[in-house]
Amino acid sequence: MTMALSGIRVLDFGRFIAGPYCAALLADMGADVIRIEKRDGSEDRTLIPLSWRDGEPQDGAMYLQMNRNKRGMTLDPMHAQARPVIARLVETADVVVANLPYSTLEAIGIDYTSLAKINPRVILTTVSAFGRGGPYAERLGFDGVAQTMSGAVALSGTPEQPIRSYAPWVDFSTASLAAFGTLAALMAREKTGRGQEVEGALLRTAATIMSTALIEQDILKLDRQATLNRGQTAGPSDIFRCQDGWITVLINGNPLFKRWAKLMGEPHWLSDPRFASDAARGDNGAALSERTQRWCAERKVAQAIAELEAAKIPAGPLYFPQQLLDDPHTQSAGYFHPVSYPGLPKPAPLSSTPVKLSATPGTIRHAAPQLGQHTDEILGSLGYTAQEIAHLREAAVI
Repeated sequence: MTMALSGIRVLDFGRFIAGPYCAALLADMGADVIRIEKRDGSEDRTLIPLSWRDGEPQDGAMYLQMNRNKRGMTLDPMHAQARPVIARLVETADVVVANLPYSTLEAIGIDYTSLAKINPRVILTTVSAFGRGGPYAERLGFDGVAQTMSGAVALSGTPEQPIRSYAPWVDFSTASLAAFGTLAALMAREKTGRGQEVEGALLRTAATIMSTALIEQDILKLDRQATLNRGQTAGPSDIFRCQDGWITVLINGNPLFKRWAKLMGEPHWLSDPRFASDAARGDNGAALSERTQRWCAERKVAQAIAELEAAKIPAGPLYFPQQLLDDPHTQSAGYFHPVSYPGLPKPAPLSSTPVKLSATPGTIRHAAPQLGQHTDEILGSLGYTAQEIAHLREAAVI
């Protein structure tokens, strides 16, 4: 089967999540992605380590997930002799992905102006914390910085204790949007014959995801304060304790609220002005949460979920990670793809390509590369002889 991005070559200078996962999504769809990292390994390689050697952490969960399906080579891009190597790589590339400060891209010669001189068809996909065009352009930042600045953290938890999400949703969302932008640029190149630059920014992504709250604040100036897990724009929307665990229940819209009121035995609440609309139910959500909590306290999780499902009310159990791994739906629906990797006691359950295509689906075909695993192979394909490769290694270029 010919994959959707067969014949597309991507150079991945990324690190951590936003750049590498963008490239991983392209690799899942068939692109030949070459991960280029420092000679002694990039700093993201051993995060959340899964094994140790002589007391030192080895490749970690983040690296395995973000770099599946890629080939890997080492290169010191700041070395004077690296420029010709980069130029040969760029000549063969369709896309360059880099989540580095723009000044760093210029220093190593992979800013868009430099790339376009080598290959006018190349697309440069960059991700930074804040994007260009403002006073924070050169600031460094991670997912948590964007979460905190977006308003999401202030409206989570309580006024006394803001809470950042454990999951790096800004990084993954930015990576996905960057992959979307890259595909759009590839389509545009079919019409124009030229590449362009695609720019993602963590704070821009976070602001987009928070956009409804930001629009409401700008227009109505409500200055909302955090209410822990209870939603503020509809209700009941909260997390509730059952006899043997926790569940979440989420009600939006009058049809769902009618079904909830019937299940709770509170049909008279349908004529109560406190609950006449989503906005009103959000304003009076504490009463709705209290009633739902009393209902949940009389039931175990399985019974509560079954009754809510029968009433066609959205609900789900609170899981710890192992419970999601063991869930019969995630297993049968192929949410995870086990991949073996040297040093691990068992295959790692990588998350599969999160979007399915019926005719040209993305697949996980092989594990992330070991450090420098394909350096000689890649340089050989660019025309370097074994002697020239040996010289580059002796000179500490690769």
